[in-house]
Amino acid sequence: MRKLPILFRYADVAKFVANPNVFLTRAHRAGYVSRLMKGAYLNLFMREAPAIEEVACFVRWPSYVSCEWALNYHGVILQSPQVCTVVTLSGAVGARNRVEYQGIAIEYSRVSDSFFWGFEKNKGFNMAAPEKALLDTVYLRKSVPFFDELETENLDMVVLRDMANRFPQSTQKRLQALVERNSGIQGF
Repeated sequence: MRKLPILFRYADVAKFVANPNVFLTRAHRAGYVSRLMKGAYLNLFMREAPAIEEVACFVRWPSYVSCEWALNYHGVILQSPQVCTVVTLSGAVGARNRVEYQGIAIEYSRVSDSFFWGFEKNKGFNMAAPEKALLDTVYLRKSVPFFDELETENLDMVVLRDMANRFPQSTQKRLQALVERNSGIQGF
């Protein structure tokens, strides 16, 4: 167990033992391993638990944390979300692929290659820039459920406008209404 990283895959175990299924079953019963989802595991033998964002990006790759979770991370919204939304290129999304970790639900949303940008690597996970997180939220949710709580001073309006040009007109219109309502900036 000491040779395995805190987050590991079935293939990692196969490098060390002849029968990974038996090893993982026994390690799970002994309380050394927790299964996050098929093929992805958490090494409980290690003392320090990984961050939710790190687990979220490990389970589905390539991916980045976005929407409300990233907005809260960057201080754009103050309310703590109970769902960590992760944007991925993987087709394995939806309720049956939801992961529970430390009382938080991790949900995956698939986007096309043309929308998979605007994030930075941060401490072992990818996090959307605040402007991209807002655009992802408007694009994926078709509305913004927290428009009255938005801290627009934490957004770079020039970057937001430039990023918005890469999204459909419907997303741009929703964003324009949101920005005008919250910041008083007309003609965004």
